[in-house]
Amino acid sequence: MELSLKGQRALVTGGSRGIGLAIAHAFAQAGADVAICARAPGPLAQAEADLRRTGRKVSAHVCDLSDGAAVTAWVEQAAADLGGVDILVNNASGFGRTDDEAGWATSIAVDLMASVRASQAAMPFLLKQGGNIIHIASISGLKASVRTPPYGAVKAAIMEYAQTQALTHAAHKVRVNCIAPGSIFFEGGTWDVVQKENPALYGRILSSIPSGRFGTPEEVAKVALFLASDCASWVTGQTLVVDGGQSLG
Repeated sequence: MELSLKGQRALVTGGSRGIGLAIAHAFAQAGADVAICARAPGPLAQAEADLRRTGRKVSAHVCDLSDGAAVTAWVEQAAADLGGVDILVNNASGFGRTDDEAGWATSIAVDLMASVRASQAAMPFLLKQGGNIIHIASISGLKASVRTPPYGAVKAAIMEYAQTQALTHAAHKVRVNCIAPGSIFFEGGTWDVVQKENPALYGRILSSIPSGRFGTPEEVAKVALFLASDCASWVTGQTLVVDGGQSLG
């Protein structure tokens, strides 16, 4: 079974590192042209250079995803660079952790509204020929999230929004799904920082994962590739959990 995206044009928010970069790589290696955005120019330029080695067309632009106008402008620029849009992956997160105005504002602006705005900007392109939207949610949205209340609540909202989008646009051959990762480790990522700064928390989370390890960005990317491909042609409105059994505990 071949997971091919040949001829597809994919946009990935937060594509300069971690899950976003892994998804962009997987899509490019499957034949898609890719557009990524991120807030920091340095990591974005490095990610662009890495992606260009796949031989696919690559578009990379700095974008503050908390800025609504900037999100719309990025989607339109990426579509112009690639010649259209077939796939949108809303991956970026503000990781709002604190149950206060700042924590909620960050999660709502980036995790929720950037996904809504990018979807709305991409939809006219997707309605022309069909396509895919994939939201990167989290297992934090499946149950109580004591350490990160805004993050968990907003990820739950994204899962519900995906169902509504899926039902609304199914007749136009637009599929919408979510991926809910568990704890994912990569260099420079959240759990890399926690391992160094709060080893007790790191150990506690690690011990709660039945598979005995953290996940990798590439493991999430493989699921995204499946959802974006024709192999998932009858899958829409779903949330696929990718967590090594973590949410079962």
